Amino acid sequence: MSSHSFNQSFLSITLTQGSTDSLHKSGIATVLHIEEKQIAEELNPGERARILRKLDWHLLPFVSLLYMLSFLDRANVGNAKVAGMSKDLNLIGLRYNIAAAVFFILYSFAEVPSNIALKLFRPSRWIPIIMLAWGLVMTLMCLVDSFRSLVVARMFLGLTEAGLFPGVTYYISLWYPRSEQSKRIAIFFSAATVAGAFGGLLAYGIEHLEGIGGLHGWQWIFLLEGAATLFVACLSFFFMHDYPETATFLTETERAYVIDMLKQDANNLATHYHIRFVLQAMKDYKTYIQVFIYMGLLVPVYAIALFTPTIINELGYSTTHAQLLSAPPFLAGCFATILVGIYSDKYQIRGPFIIGGACVSIVGYILLYCDGPAGMSYTGACLAAIGVYPTIAVDLAWAGSNAGGDLKRGVVIAMVIGLGNLGGICSSFVYIDPPNFHIGHGTIMGFLCLSISLSLFAMWDCSRLNKNKEAQCQAEGLTDSRKNEFRDMGDASPLFRYAI
Repeated sequence: MSSHSFNQSFLSITLTQGSTDSLHKSGIATVLHIEEKQIAEELNPGERARILRKLDWHLLPFVSLLYMLSFLDRANVGNAKVAGMSKDLNLIGLRYNIAAAVFFILYSFAEVPSNIALKLFRPSRWIPIIMLAWGLVMTLMCLVDSFRSLVVARMFLGLTEAGLFPGVTYYISLWYPRSEQSKRIAIFFSAATVAGAFGGLLAYGIEHLEGIGGLHGWQWIFLLEGAATLFVACLSFFFMHDYPETATFLTETERAYVIDMLKQDANNLATHYHIRFVLQAMKDYKTYIQVFIYMGLLVPVYAIALFTPTIINELGYSTTHAQLLSAPPFLAGCFATILVGIYSDKYQIRGPFIIGGACVSIVGYILLYCDGPAGMSYTGACLAAIGVYPTIAVDLAWAGSNAGGDLKRGVVIAMVIGLGNLGGICSSFVYIDPPNFHIGHGTIMGFLCLSISLSLFAMWDCSRLNKNKEAQCQAEGLTDSRKNEFRDMGDASPLFRYAI
């Protein structure tokens, strides 16, 4: 179908809807109903792909940049440690572990309120505001001069950063149908792996500023990376878009298609705020299954981010080489994240990709645990990142796809990320036995096995629930024409189907 005929089709739909309104106003009881699937049929695959690419170009690069800065700012403490912070602040014993762990306390509990605020306020205002807050904290961290001040600064950094990752994950779900979310979240989350690689290279360069302005090299890491965050935060006030309904970069026909595509994907479930949707998320056992799947995956992710430079340093490489060699595992994880996200959407499955990635990561940790030659251990570090990083995006797409209704989805995503991030406290304390780190590697493998087990259960449970709903629809003759009756039921609607 040509673009001209596509535009004519939408014009005819608009005129038909306008005629319906006039008929209602004149009291005639004739209802003209246009199915959303008819609208979708008006768009050929080429036009649909073009519109989705247009969304991608206007949304993904900027939110990926925001998350790259976020992950860079939370994980740069690992680079700062290797760059001399540990010595200058006398981080003996478990002091570094404590400083790394306190970040997650306020971070975990602020995420649900932040996503609710994102729903109540505009994303183009809420996200830049929290970004300004954490950029300011990050910049001022260059002034820490003791273990105590480092702990306080890390706590406030966790509080101010809390809203970004769940907020942007939820934000993506408001623009794309469930079948298209995994690859987009993967592209967005791949910024974390870029941050890990870029952080090591950047730290290597910034270390050479040692002594300039009376600051140590590790203090310059905090100062310059925080300043970059503040600069981008100011730009984000102008580059963030709110919702498809208000997107200025879409034409009227494109906007109508995106809105109808999202309504059809959501089975016309509720989009407004009400406390019952928050309670639906909190009372759903499937939310907590996803929390622990995510936690089992996130502990390795944070362990890699916080301790990869240290692990490589303990393999016998110098501090400088450790900073540089920390980049390749993250770059490999970046490519794997995007690739797995694309294929997860292509085949419309989530659980098997999580299980496969976790198994690859376990192989990597086995190589690290065996304490072989440095080359073998470094290969293990690369496999650990390649395996586990892709699973995060797939799992969040899975959790969001299986939560029906806008607000419930936002709360579920925030709960999964927020409670799952408590695992970051664990990842901060498992690497305590250098140079072999057997306790750390063994603990990580245990968490990965937890995610594998729960993913298998979630796949079975979703399949069981889908079969029950299909049987109910057949027995009661339920079709999409009655979906308004189940508008406030969320994913409990008999017409809703879970992703597996």
